[in-house]
Amino acid sequence: MKNHIFKACVAALVSTACGGELPEADEALSTREQAAYAGVNGSYCLESPYNCKLQASGGNRVPTNDPADDNWGLVTGVLIRDGNGTVMGTNTRTSSAFNYGQTRTFAGELHAFAVSTSNSSAGWLPISAILGRTSFEQKVGHVSALGAGLAKLGCYSVRNSHDTTLELKKVVYDSQATHERAGDYLPLVRANGLRSANLTFNVPGFALGGPAVDHFPAGTKFQRLDVPTDNGAPSIDIPLWVQDSVGRYRQQSGTMKFIYGYVIAATGTKRNGWMAYDALQVSSGCP
Repeated sequence: MKNHIFKACVAALVSTACGGELPEADEALSTREQAAYAGVNGSYCLESPYNCKLQASGGNRVPTNDPADDNWGLVTGVLIRDGNGTVMGTNTRTSSAFNYGQTRTFAGELHAFAVSTSNSSAGWLPISAILGRTSFEQKVGHVSALGAGLAKLGCYSVRNSHDTTLELKKVVYDSQATHERAGDYLPLVRANGLRSANLTFNVPGFALGGPAVDHFPAGTKFQRLDVPTDNGAPSIDIPLWVQDSVGRYRQQSGTMKFIYGYVIAATGTKRNGWMAYDALQVSSGCP
């Protein structure tokens, strides 16, 4: 129910922000829900042809043989890399989930994108460290966000700071999850003492998952692109939620803007995706 309510709120947000608490029942709002459509980045998109699910059917994780557990066992002691291939630390976690379709080669070895690592961040881990590697390779697939033909807008870079007042607000209405926080999209300080932020395949809050597809350190250049959206602006704003009088995340507290663009990694690979505007600062010298 809460995702239906949120979609209705997003539709209203095109012209004006939704305010206050949303109702428990969404019958009166159902006629304003957005309908998904096929786009550039997938066949199930909302608000923009570039804001799409990683898979039209199925979740955002590489599935294990246990439908109730997305975590793959890991060999410890392997290097964790960011999107430039730079080592962020040594992984001591014995398991992690991996986002579907995300593989890259670093130091001559194929890596997959782990949702969580012992760096307190997402990151790239060698596939050779995944227990059940053969099964994983059969399931991981490949998906990349696109951007050919989109005009360039401003040049930005990942901030070396973040707004702590945003960090704990939720990006999903009535969220009961540990994460689903605005902080998931900000350049937080990680276990290695450095700040880094996620590049995502889609914008959170649309029941698309907001999955990260890459991870880059502060200072990384982000070239914004003129992405088409249903509201006409080259960006998507979502409501942020704080706890109401009964402790549920149903009270709106501001919005968060997401913009589309790309990073040229140090390896020369172009990585398209969405980033929170609050994770960025105006810069120059984008490739």
